[in-house]
Amino acid sequence: MTGRIFPTAQDAENAFYEALERCDLDGMMAVWAEDEEIVCVHPAGERLSGQDQVRESWARIFAAGPQARVRIEQQVAISAMMLAVHSVFESFSIPNKPEAQTVPVIATNVYLRTAAGWRMIVHHASPAPAAPPAAPRDTPPKILH
Repeated sequence: MTGRIFPTAQDAENAFYEALERCDLDGMMAVWAEDEEIVCVHPAGERLSGQDQVRESWARIFAAGPQARVRIEQQVAISAMMLAVHSVFESFSIPNKPEAQTVPVIATNVYLRTAAGWRMIVHHASPAPAAPPAAPRDTPPKILH
């Protein structure tokens, strides 16, 4: 079991994206629950389950070393005592590339509160439209008479 404790689901989420940017496999796997019931789906990828498949997939992704920067936008978080679900819009960019392009992804991250703190149990990412939809504006309520 990892010695790292995440006191909140948001702490685990922050560690997930930090490890992703650094291509830090140990840091990435420290976020995941040590359970064979974990599930990971990368954009346009197959469903991976269990520690071995999830670790192998991240090892392949990280093999090229740190290259991408990730900006998280429009997080929607739903939390309960033992479970938290975060839906985010991820914008990946590769600095120092002449054809710098942003790759949009929509991801759902599910966290479980364990004896060792919050841990990821599901990461499901899918290709997204080029730009996130505009956040709803605060508008006054319509009053019908």
